[in-house]
Amino acid sequence: MHKDTGASCHERKALQGLYQKFSYVYSLLRRNRCLYTTPPVCCSICSDAKLKDPFSLAQKDLQNLYEEIKKQLLVSKAELKVLCDYYFDGKGKAFRPMIVILMARACNVHSNKEGVLLPAQRSIAMISEMIHTASLVHDDVIDDSDTRRGKNTINKVWGERKAILAGDFILSAASMALARIGNNTVVSVLSQVIEDLVRGEFMQLGSKENENERFKHYLEKTFKKTASLIANSCKAVSILVNSDPEVHEIAYQYGRNVGIAFQLVDDILDFTSCANLLGKPSAADLKLGLATGPVLFACQQFPELHAMIMRRFSSDGDVDRAWQYVLKSDGVEQTNYLAQHYCQEAIRQISRLRPSTERDALIQLTELVLRRDK
Repeated sequence: MHKDTGASCHERKALQGLYQKFSYVYSLLRRNRCLYTTPPVCCSICSDAKLKDPFSLAQKDLQNLYEEIKKQLLVSKAELKVLCDYYFDGKGKAFRPMIVILMARACNVHSNKEGVLLPAQRSIAMISEMIHTASLVHDDVIDDSDTRRGKNTINKVWGERKAILAGDFILSAASMALARIGNNTVVSVLSQVIEDLVRGEFMQLGSKENENERFKHYLEKTFKKTASLIANSCKAVSILVNSDPEVHEIAYQYGRNVGIAFQLVDDILDFTSCANLLGKPSAADLKLGLATGPVLFACQQFPELHAMIMRRFSSDGDVDRAWQYVLKSDGVEQTNYLAQHYCQEAIRQISRLRPSTERDALIQLTELVLRRDK
């Protein structure tokens, strides 16, 4: 992992160029006054042996997560039950509900609630995983994907029509669970996620001719398809325990920045990780006609990519040529720098909360996001 504090002259120049070329990325990040006095957050993201592993810290609250989700999906029709349970086999990372649990406890400590998890907060963690999984089922249909999490997709096994219905049913069960929380503000916040998922999917179907507009389009699509769920779920659990809008914004901004960084790393792994680790074919995005961060950065060095991007890599040899251009460029490195930037902003935001084990785990989580290999 790269660290800013010991950056070489080349790295500093690269970062400076990144700031200049895509200044709109950074203008979106606002500086607000601190809610709690903390030491300044250093520019580097470093680990601390004394910190608890975020996954271990949330494990107790997540141990029955998938069983509780399956209870929400009780139906009389056996085949629909099998489809809906297919991805809730306990083999997923539960990345989103883990963040939600840790954010809930961190906000509870900040609000003098001793960190005790509220039942409604735990429900939001469950709902976040249900919405995420429903979106995966639908994405696999749209992308005609054959594999997901190392096994055949629902659409591959049961067909597209049944896969769509299964995704719809999971989403409807999540909506029912959300309604039972009984908080209109929370319902409104999490309903935004579903709208963003649909809008993000439509954005992914298009592209932009102008290079700067294209990158902005990519980041907005990344937020809607990936980060909105994390950001709004974090905001929802903060609303349940604290009435201060600034606390809600801290939770939201942490989730937003970590979510975007997570997807940026995912886009990097499409070029650097083998299919066995990812659980899906490498170069999948290029084959789908998608220009992600590494490609967009590579286009600065290899303008030949522009025409390929506009035709969505549809001509013979486009995918292979684009792959080679990315590997010859610093596209992967630049995307990594951008992911680091978002993680640093996430740290700055969460550091405004009162110190707690969970808050520190959320800080440590940013390093895990940057270092993950699958």
